[in-house]
Amino acid sequence: QTISIAKAGITTVLNSRTSVLAAANPPSGRYDDLKTAQDNIDLQTTILSRFDLIFIVKDIRMYSQDKIIASHIIKVHASAGAALGDGRVSKEENWLKRYIQYCRTECHPRLSETASRELQSNYVKIRQDMRQLANETGEAAAVPITVRQLEAIVRLSEALAKMQLRHEATEEHVREAIRLFNAATMDAAKSGIQQQVNLTGEMAQAETQIRRRVGIGN
Repeated sequence: QTISIAKAGITTVLNSRTSVLAAANPPSGRYDDLKTAQDNIDLQTTILSRFDLIFIVKDIRMYSQDKIIASHIIKVHASAGAALGDGRVSKEENWLKRYIQYCRTECHPRLSETASRELQSNYVKIRQDMRQLANETGEAAAVPITVRQLEAIVRLSEALAKMQLRHEATEEHVREAIRLFNAATMDAAKSGIQQQVNLTGEMAQAETQIRRRVGIGN
């Protein structure tokens, strides 16, 4: 992967061999469903657009889900001491590390012609859908759909093929990459976008009072 830099009259392309995994909390402490992902994450769109996938994880108050999460955290802490005391690495863990390393070094898949056409048609459709949504709501998406997102889907497709030790990314890999992109980044891009409503003075005042008294979000 590469990154383009145009600063102080210098334009160049540098190699970028680092993967970035970032996490962000809402400024208000809880995710506000009435705000866009950009407002909740509090990052500029120019930065958000550089991430291949954006997942929104909400802390929803559900008894069954809270019980599962609490049980998992307790088990992790309970087994932490035993894991530190035993320095041996299991065969399964060692095999998985070696497999990932082999995929990275030996497999370099590229898109097939049919996969390229599939990706092109899906990318154009996504752009049209987002343009139509922006016209209907009067609001721009939190994450702009540009060529960067097209490159992200290409990387996802090639990564899926690499996991299967394929030397060519097929339509199946493209469709799965599109599914991941829709479930993650597109869901974040559409979050908080609502139909535009013209509020009267009394309605706007009532909305302000409700926002002050009621916690917004899940």
